[in-house]
Amino acid sequence: MNACSTLPLSRRTLLKQAAALGIIGAAGQAFAQSARAVPPIDATFLFIADIHACRMAKGLSPNCQKEGKTDANLLRNIAALNGLGDTLWPAEIGGVATSLRSAGRPIGTPLGIVVGGDMTDDGGGQVILPSEGTQLLQFSQRYQQGVGPDRVHVPVYVGLGNHDLDQNGPTGHLNWYRRELRDYVEINHRAGVFFKPPVPADNYDVGSDCYSWNWGGLHLVQTNRFAGDTGHGALSSLPWLKQDLAANAADGRPVVLFQHYGWDTFSTEIWDKAQHRFDDSGEGTAHWWSAANREALLEVLKGYNVVGVFHGHQHETPMIYQSDGLDLFKPKAAYMGGFAIARVTNQAIDVVLAEASDDHGGVVFTNAFSKTISV
Repeated sequence: MNACSTLPLSRRTLLKQAAALGIIGAAGQAFAQSARAVPPIDATFLFIADIHACRMAKGLSPNCQKEGKTDANLLRNIAALNGLGDTLWPAEIGGVATSLRSAGRPIGTPLGIVVGGDMTDDGGGQVILPSEGTQLLQFSQRYQQGVGPDRVHVPVYVGLGNHDLDQNGPTGHLNWYRRELRDYVEINHRAGVFFKPPVPADNYDVGSDCYSWNWGGLHLVQTNRFAGDTGHGALSSLPWLKQDLAANAADGRPVVLFQHYGWDTFSTEIWDKAQHRFDDSGEGTAHWWSAANREALLEVLKGYNVVGVFHGHQHETPMIYQSDGLDLFKPKAAYMGGFAIARVTNQAIDVVLAEASDDHGGVVFTNAFSKTISV
């Protein structure tokens, strides 16, 4: 599906030409859009990250059992996600009022689950010779909409992280697994002349495999590791994102962004020469993404009504925090049971972080956030 792996030069040329032409169209669309009222919004969705499917042809990848990256733990997470419909938005957590607009109401059936990267532990499940990735197969058997207790029951909007993309394949096939993972995103979300994906995006960028969609007047953008990533031959999605926001969010509607890396100290660590390690006090090369990467993204987001950024990467600690004027949400890793629930309306955004508490759909809420938004 992903033509970048076979025709990189011609595809890159075509993409640049298309982007140049699209800038003109986006400006006209933005002008027309600004005169329209934002459609009604009442969107409840789930967010997970760091699934780390670990299954290989025989057993698990090294250390996965010890770290808890097991199929049993993924099924635990899935039971919690599938059982949320009649669960009430919490009025308090740990004896403290949540102040959620939705408190006391049933969560209901979410519109979808958005994935914030690290779907697999080792580039989809690497083997000596290129073949179907067993970890990607495991992920698809659990986190693709279906019926029964062993898979999720709502549409899934997938995204890639460093564990999906950073692994090299065998000699002579270095990009095999990266291509397989990117193809998985594409076949799930990019509509073509002859092909209708299971979860179609409204706008898909073939150069970066980033995409966007709309739930009523809410605009949502999946950017994989991060918007502007050029690692492993990807084209930066920032020109596409700039065009996408101009065309779809210039009227002030709320925007939600999804990516793998965050603004937490782990995501932003850099090389500390004195300590010979990556940490939050070094002055060398960024480990995951740089301050310049963040500044470039913030410049594109400037002026738009970004009401939240959801990310993963750090596994153990659920976080709700602010940085660079953004509200950021990071649940505990999915293989550890973690997830986020969000509801956006024309008036407010509510977010709670939670985790599975048993094998039968039990849930414990850990963090809550609510704010009034302006549309």
